[in-house]
Amino acid sequence: MDGVYYVIIPLLAGWLLDRWLGDPAWLPHPIVAFGRVISFGERRLNKSSSRALKGAVWALFCMVGVYLFFYLLLYLSAAVSVYFEMLVSAVCVFYGLAGKTLEKEVSAVFRAVSDNVASGRRQVARIVGRDTSRLSARQVKAAALETLSENLSDGVIAPLFWYALLGAPGMMTYKMVNTLDSMIGYKNERFRNFGCFAAHLDDVANYIPARLTALLMLMVSGCLLLWKSVLRYGKRHASPNSGYPEAALAVILDCRFGGANYYFGELVDKPYIGTTDRDFTTEDAHRAIEINRRSELCMIICIIIVVFVVNV
Repeated sequence: MDGVYYVIIPLLAGWLLDRWLGDPAWLPHPIVAFGRVISFGERRLNKSSSRALKGAVWALFCMVGVYLFFYLLLYLSAAVSVYFEMLVSAVCVFYGLAGKTLEKEVSAVFRAVSDNVASGRRQVARIVGRDTSRLSARQVKAAALETLSENLSDGVIAPLFWYALLGAPGMMTYKMVNTLDSMIGYKNERFRNFGCFAAHLDDVANYIPARLTALLMLMVSGCLLLWKSVLRYGKRHASPNSGYPEAALAVILDCRFGGANYYFGELVDKPYIGTTDRDFTTEDAHRAIEINRRSELCMIICIIIVVFVVNV
């Protein structure tokens, strides 16, 4: 079988599985295992002195360990048959993508907040790291849309990018890096030193994918002429990456994200991204979700084209 199809068939199969199933609660997920491994090390190492060094060593151990595990898994799978190897790769792609689940969660937030603010706060707490107990209805919707744009990069485009470069082991290694950042990459008292390296590692892993995500969002929306605005607003974000997909969605929807929010009891005043301070509607959610779907499909098509071109 042509080597091109070793990449494309698992990619399409895993992607279609994600679009069909999402992340069903009854199915064990490797990210849960990643989280347990990270917590195991954090509880034992994040104390006394040299926290930054210990955090860096633990992050590297987790990252390298995941790559070697999945590389060996695929190697052993190939020893059984090439078809079994592709099946394992497809399952990795399925687990590496979070497009369908994210769309469902954001839709659920908008439905919940339309009933009452308290329901919206509880629902959005499932997908954001900020304190949701004080959020207004508008802030609940904004938080959901911000997360939708950021996680289009973290949960879809970046995993696909690393799959295209390093196959399924690279994709799963990226998921470990991203999980490290989401668990210990905070600038609060507990994680400021221990999670510093993990946060920077995530910044490097997402540098190209975040900007690629913003470009794809503008392309599928027919808004490429707004790229300069995305560059201007994207630089305002504290993160070197998250601001770009947020800025892309802000200029496409002609809205504004950012402002003060509480994270782990600390008030964080995030810079504003976008100019129009307005309420958000259900139509905004539908349009944002459609942008995510089109961007994801566009990324899949781009990978297929590049794979064919490189292997011609």
